[in-house]
Amino acid sequence: MTAVRRRWQPQIRAKARKAAATSAGLMVGVRARFGFTAAPGTTDDSRMRHLTLAIPPEHAARLLDAQEQGATDRELHRVTADTLGDVYFRDSGCRAHDLLVELTDIEQIEFEL
Repeated sequence: MTAVRRRWQPQIRAKARKAAATSAGLMVGVRARFGFTAAPGTTDDSRMRHLTLAIPPEHAARLLDAQEQGATDRELHRVTADTLGDVYFRDSGCRAHDLLVELTDIEQIEFEL
């Protein structure tokens, strides 16, 4: 049974990763402190937030590629912050165009394929 799992699991995981990066995307749940660098006159105070949202395939691909290439936790947190900044805070370019997001004091972060 162990030999079957060793052979089977990588194939299943590869299919799931490919689907996430090309069509399905990922779900992310995160509880962390979000800080912002934004235009003058806007709020940039950091605060704890709990977000659960769908990450589109193009962003999922970037996260999965970084992980596959051996990115450190710090680098993965930066990619995650950029992703959340674009998807949630900047609404894929529809608002807050110059907003840069920082992700610190991470209490929880979960990704689902």
